[in-house]
Amino acid sequence: MGLLGWITGRDKAAELAATVERQRAVVQQLIRGRYDAAQTTEINKRHWAYADGYAADAALSPEIRRKLRNRARLERDNNPYLAGMVQTLASDLVGTGPRLQLSIPGADPDTSGVVEEAVYEWGQRIDLARKLRTMKMAKAIDGECVGVLFTNRRLSRRGVQLDMRLVEADQLASPVPKIDPAAVDGIELDADGNVARYYILDHHPGATLVGWSVDGRWYDAEDVIHWFHALRPGQHRGVGEVVPALEQFAHLRRYTLAVITAAETAADFAAIIKTTLPPEGVATALDAWETMPISRGMATSIPDGWDAVQMKAEHPTSTFAEFEKRMLTAIARAMNLPYIVAAMDSSAASYSSMRGDYLVYRKAIGCERADMERVVLDPLLERWLDEAALVPGLVPDGLPPVAEWTWSWSWDGFEHVDPSKEASALETALRTHTTTLRREYAKKNMDWRRELQDRADEIAEMQRLGLFVDIAPDAQQQTSIVEDAQDS
Repeated sequence: MGLLGWITGRDKAAELAATVERQRAVVQQLIRGRYDAAQTTEINKRHWAYADGYAADAALSPEIRRKLRNRARLERDNNPYLAGMVQTLASDLVGTGPRLQLSIPGADPDTSGVVEEAVYEWGQRIDLARKLRTMKMAKAIDGECVGVLFTNRRLSRRGVQLDMRLVEADQLASPVPKIDPAAVDGIELDADGNVARYYILDHHPGATLVGWSVDGRWYDAEDVIHWFHALRPGQHRGVGEVVPALEQFAHLRRYTLAVITAAETAADFAAIIKTTLPPEGVATALDAWETMPISRGMATSIPDGWDAVQMKAEHPTSTFAEFEKRMLTAIARAMNLPYIVAAMDSSAASYSSMRGDYLVYRKAIGCERADMERVVLDPLLERWLDEAALVPGLVPDGLPPVAEWTWSWSWDGFEHVDPSKEASALETALRTHTTTLRREYAKKNMDWRRELQDRADEIAEMQRLGLFVDIAPDAQQQTSIVEDAQDS
């Protein structure tokens, strides 16, 4: 290659490199321009300074979880709004407790009822409903709750002695911190990623009479119920549901104290003496920091060159109610609560808005109940059935294997805002066969067979006493039912 060709080749190479660089810059600009949130500027860099790429368990280190738990507990213990929200969540979720609804192949309803009643009585003996409410409150504040299954020898020997002891999240901790991909602070995983064992401390780390101790023991996974609030895949320890709102709670408390301080400061000064003269004027001399009592209804004179005025509360107390409502709305949203439930204030709500709020809230309650059934109640029932089989006469003989049984749990229902409209809608749904008595009674935590039998007994007794009983549908409704049957 000659000198000219060599120079020409260098020029082409340089031009090609410049073209590639321009195209790369264009592509990078397009990528940055597509996602505004991916840009780092002088304005937003402080906001995103703590964004990281930690894994779920790494982000929730033992120290981080301990700090979040302690702060959430402090806020709950000192903030009436948070204390009320947590108790309302637990009461609405659990209520008086779930009731078992069994379906046993080949068994009559009375036989299933015997087992259901035995489970109910056992739940009463171990105070199951209260423990479930406590688990929900711990999940909302601490992010998790642990239940250890054990044999309670104080329970009657004639029944199942299974019990559940609740343990705070602080006691679920590894005895010696170590980096192990098959262990997550008190939880040991098997080769498939399933929980194999839990290490639970014998005493709470914060127990003042015991002091710090790592003494504890490993429990098999089937002996422990671990219910936690998970937000990410691969997460094995929980974070409190209230955590996103902790800063808002702090802001609300500080703002409330600031408003009170401003009002108190203005009220503490009955009057202030200030001069009315210009800077070069000379007023009657007064002692520095002199105070004087003010009697009710008195008339007084002010020294020459001075005037008495009251301090004005310049703090915007008139906007406090709106600020408080906005903050509570944001807080309630983090906890899946409508404002009218979180604040217990429906003064500004209409009938339709209340219904809309409660529909969303009840859907969230339904999801949480399904989660509690799967994680807590079903394992408890399976263990109870295993132990009940060893107690003579507790479960009727001749039943198929438990593996063939199916069951569901019924919970306390929610009262309708307008009972008359609810009754009309229910009547229509039953007449058009779009619901069943079993489903509707289950919404009220009632057994439909037992309720129908009670109603039949009532009607028979009323007829025996000669009381008027209106149990027949009117002619129009009878005609409609017949027509529906003929059309089907």
